[in-house]
Amino acid sequence: METVVQWVRTSWTKQSRGGLEASRRNATPVAFPLPFTSPPFVHEVLMDEVDAFKPRFVAHAVPLDSDADTSVLLQEDDGRLRIQLTVTPFGMPRRWRRPPAVRLAHGEWLRWQVNYRFAGSHGDAWTYRLDTLNIAYGPASTDLFMGTPTHHVNELAALR
Repeated sequence: METVVQWVRTSWTKQSRGGLEASRRNATPVAFPLPFTSPPFVHEVLMDEVDAFKPRFVAHAVPLDSDADTSVLLQEDDGRLRIQLTVTPFGMPRRWRRPPAVRLAHGEWLRWQVNYRFAGSHGDAWTYRLDTLNIAYGPASTDLFMGTPTHHVNELAALR
């Protein structure tokens, strides 16, 4: 499977919900240049409030059809890649209705965004997270995800 996955995960607390800190958080990118690695691979970018949203990068050259990443389900069928994001059961708000799976043709890419609120995971204070999945089916240049996606799924909800 010639697939490139980039997860961009941004985490914060109530401190970054308003004012200047929220502006810093909202300015974080949803895509980054890819490392020079042959597909398939997963490129993770983690940005946390505690580190002033400075990106940390990790690339995993793992087979994507393994159970390594259960938050996204991938299936090749009839020359297309079927992608379904599975949301974490611990995050709020609950998503009773989910978008359908997306089918990519070779050469296409998808950006899927979902956000969460978690209770009690940071000294009984709520924490928040924005997950952006950028995924390409086929070869990907290092700057591919910096452009406009072929498909976009927006599961962003009001987090209160």
